[in-house]
Amino acid sequence: MNSFYRQRTRICFILLLASTGAFAQPIQRVPNTTLRMPESPPAFGFRTENAFGSLDFSDPVALVTPPGETNRLFVVEQAGRISVITNLANPTRTVFMDISSQIVFGGEQGLLGLAFHPGYATNRYFYAFYTLNTTTAPGGGLHDRLSRFEISPTNPNQGLANSGQPLITQRDDAGNHNGGDLHFGPDGYLYISLGDEGAGNDSLNNSQRITKDFFSGMLRIDVDKRPGNLEPNPHSAISTNATGLAFYAVPADNPFIGVTNFNGNAVDPSKVHTEFWAVGLRNPWRFSIDPVTGVIYCGDVGQDTREEIDIIVKGGNYGWNFREGKIARPGSPAPPAGFTSINPIHDYPRSLGFSVTGGVVYRGNRFAQIYGDYIFADYGSGNLWALRYDGINPAAVRLLMVEKDISAFGVDPSNGDILICDIGEDVIKRLSYNSTNTGSPLPPTLVDTGAFSDLAALTPHPGIVPYDINLPFWSDGAHKSRWFSLPDTNLTIGFEPEGNWATPAGAIWIKNFELQLTNGVPESARRLETRFIVRNADGVYGVTYRWDSMTNATLVPEEGMEEPISISDNGVVRTQIWHYPSRSECLACHTRAGGLALGFNTPQMNREMNYSGVATNQIQALSDAGYFQTPLTGFHTLRALAPATDATTSLDYRVHSYLAANCVQCHQPGGSAIGFWDARITTPLSSAGLIDGLLSDYKNDPGNRVIKPGSTAQSMLLTRISSPGPGRMPPIATRELDQQAIALVTDWITQGLANYESFAAWQARFFNSTNAPAALPDADPDADGASNYLEYLTGSNPMATGDNWKVSIHQAGAAAQISFPQIANRGFQLQFDYDLTPPIAWEPLEVPANRLFFSATNLTAVIEDSVTNSPTKFYRVRVFEP
Repeated sequence: MNSFYRQRTRICFILLLASTGAFAQPIQRVPNTTLRMPESPPAFGFRTENAFGSLDFSDPVALVTPPGETNRLFVVEQAGRISVITNLANPTRTVFMDISSQIVFGGEQGLLGLAFHPGYATNRYFYAFYTLNTTTAPGGGLHDRLSRFEISPTNPNQGLANSGQPLITQRDDAGNHNGGDLHFGPDGYLYISLGDEGAGNDSLNNSQRITKDFFSGMLRIDVDKRPGNLEPNPHSAISTNATGLAFYAVPADNPFIGVTNFNGNAVDPSKVHTEFWAVGLRNPWRFSIDPVTGVIYCGDVGQDTREEIDIIVKGGNYGWNFREGKIARPGSPAPPAGFTSINPIHDYPRSLGFSVTGGVVYRGNRFAQIYGDYIFADYGSGNLWALRYDGINPAAVRLLMVEKDISAFGVDPSNGDILICDIGEDVIKRLSYNSTNTGSPLPPTLVDTGAFSDLAALTPHPGIVPYDINLPFWSDGAHKSRWFSLPDTNLTIGFEPEGNWATPAGAIWIKNFELQLTNGVPESARRLETRFIVRNADGVYGVTYRWDSMTNATLVPEEGMEEPISISDNGVVRTQIWHYPSRSECLACHTRAGGLALGFNTPQMNREMNYSGVATNQIQALSDAGYFQTPLTGFHTLRALAPATDATTSLDYRVHSYLAANCVQCHQPGGSAIGFWDARITTPLSSAGLIDGLLSDYKNDPGNRVIKPGSTAQSMLLTRISSPGPGRMPPIATRELDQQAIALVTDWITQGLANYESFAAWQARFFNSTNAPAALPDADPDADGASNYLEYLTGSNPMATGDNWKVSIHQAGAAAQISFPQIANRGFQLQFDYDLTPPIAWEPLEVPANRLFFSATNLTAVIEDSVTNSPTKFYRVRVFEP
């Protein structure tokens, strides 16, 4: 948000516009003819192999790993047994729990789902979904049951079969379409997929019903019964305790709470089954939650015409039985007037298969070409596909291989590999490369890339341009040097003053890493690696070369590697593990939301660069050399990130700059992170979801926030950047803690935010309201020409006419001199226009004194503008938050 001071700045002078003289071009743009990086990396074919030697499993239908573990895998066997593999490198199998005597098995019946509670390590809880014969109020016979079980207090590899506590036990009149998959979301709630009860064509009349039973949708429940969540509406399937309360609660933000209308028809909210998170699914056999984005992918088995992949969202209606895939279901009646549904992101006809097996998103390190892809299959045809979906463009689907009888997918927790349940062969398989590949090979050494004419001096070939940024991404203390190339001189960059630059296919970025072996001694620096990011039509790919000597470096394997390095700190030698990133990790950071080429944007590139002894604004030099689509002006008005050590800049802005450099590639709208907060430097901190920001992932302390002013313990952002091991942020290619960043954020929480007052709190302090007419942001209750929001930004009293922030102007020779108090931690920008007749087109004044700057202390700003015979000119000052 920003505000403007208008009344006292509408002062005119006759002006002569300042002329700009010619200047030399420090960069002479030339083509590059030496780089030999292919525009796209070679592509490999895929095959499957037995994942765990001679181990076999009876009808495996789900693969589960407890949260936070990397060396155990639980295999759900449909007949009623759960097996556990206790050592993935040298696999051994034991029976975790056998409830085969309690269930009905056959067809789509049996033990179908398993999920471990996020806090299972202390509460020992896990949950199972299965079919059984029992009797409830609707009668005896087949039922679907969700139960909580306990792990043995003395043996973590033993579930207690007699510990089951039913949560939901629902009469089921058909044996098929049971769904039954279970997953805890990052919010700590349990998600359950349920089919339409069975038979065909929804003959049991369960789809599009939220007041009947628990069928044809996805449930979301709170098994911890957190404060503020709700008791479910009564239903005969719900188990209750001695006081008549259910063993779970309904999250207060579930979408069907309090609804009075569904599909255009009135419903009684007291009879709505508020456990529903989404509806209109036919047979959601398997679903999964992307661990990076939190997106829920679901494979929904079709009737006779289409199979579909859905993205499950809050309150989503997926159309069954009015729709099948993206088409109207053949033979179905017309939907009611109030009916709306969400199309699948992908559907396919019966010619390609007849029973979709929902899969998982690949987030491992060994196969970059499928990183971020949803891997799924069709049980009948055996087609195994990779689906790429960015949430904007249509999903792109490509066939990887054919492998029949796939009943489920999972992930090897030790390395992220895709695991496959083969219910025909009763084994677990692993997806791997085969020996075939297409495309140009990658250069095997740094010499072969054609990047440098002199490797010892790191002298690049012509057409490869050095550049630098304001605030480097933390890389375990390494020093980095950077170059880029648009090899053809007809390639240009689309400039954006605040958003991501649009870079063309064929662009290449190069970054070299050196690490001091003795801290504080530059001469001790050792070259570690040189990384390449290559832009192509699909996005980017990345590779790195490990330095073997001062004369060459060798291509690092696709899965990356690690190397121990001895470092001397004040005479104490320690071992630092240097991580050479996998090609998948390159894709995890170089996201579309982050601009693909990290740091290649205005706030990072807006700085001086030394060109042959002459310091010149780097963006201006690139513009003068013809690297942008159109020549640029206004360099003094561009934003720049501030280093953590810049004591002249406010603490807020330095923290914001750190987040924009280290977190923005994932933490922004459209980014891959699960969190709600926005790290973009252009998003004011007050509206970025940071200060008192709610968490998207489950935490035991309800008072925890992204940043909790005054509390380091309850500020989870600080916890994530200061905790080694799993969960550490940033999560990729780093092992060492950034102590400077930790100190910066700690100071911000304990000192910078000690007296923080949001605009809402300011409104309440002055007006006892946030929505009363006098309290609104644009209101001016003291009639002094300054809005409430401007008074908030400048610290003046909105109820006192004489207390306001003032701008003054006077003529000083041939210049108009505008001065105003530059308040600490606020941005100020002088703007002008020649005419106040609407529409007014205010422009920032392009002079060095008008640069965007958030001062650490209160100052008096003085900005001069030339004045002589010229049109009338009006001024105003924009005031805004960091």
